[in-house]
Amino acid sequence: MKAVPVPHPVILLISAPSGAGKTTLCQRLLNEHPGLHYSVSVTTRAPREGEVDGRHYEFISRSEFLARVDQGDFLEHAEVHGNLYGTSRRRIEDVFQEGGSVLMDVDVQGARLIRSALEEEGKGNGLKPFFHDIFISPPDLDVLRERLEGRAQDSQEIIERRLKNAAEEMADSYLYEYQVVNDRLESAYDQLRSIYTACCHHTVLG
Repeated sequence: MKAVPVPHPVILLISAPSGAGKTTLCQRLLNEHPGLHYSVSVTTRAPREGEVDGRHYEFISRSEFLARVDQGDFLEHAEVHGNLYGTSRRRIEDVFQEGGSVLMDVDVQGARLIRSALEEEGKGNGLKPFFHDIFISPPDLDVLRERLEGRAQDSQEIIERRLKNAAEEMADSYLYEYQVVNDRLESAYDQLRSIYTACCHHTVLG
């Protein structure tokens, strides 16, 4: 599918604790803005039931993944529970060439790696001038606990682990260019949409 041109393309990286509403907010933004394209991560793990190659992840072998590491294809990559995950630079550049923007759903660790990679390229080169990041958080951990327990998808042990991780992730929110507190979904989405629109109209200096 061809990208729909935007005033100028951006990379919009979004991080959030589990249960903060990131998936819902990102999907609404993608649905409303056809020029914004979801960055599909590359992984060596096997597809889970219902997952489609190229939509949820790009599923490849470990040997192919390592070859692409050697070729410098990944903005960031990491090994998690024995499987490799990465963000393809080539996919982002392909969308940019067609005038589209990229939405990346990345955790705090991945965001740190991507920032570092872009810094090494220099401010006037590569993808860094087009990069913006947003951290979406719940109003507080008590509200997040209510949401996680209300979903009734996880055991209490997993919920406690998610809350611990959330506290650590929220402590890093100051590293992000923008912060959005998802207290009310409509208000949070209005903020997210406004940030994306503003980023697309920023002057990009070479």
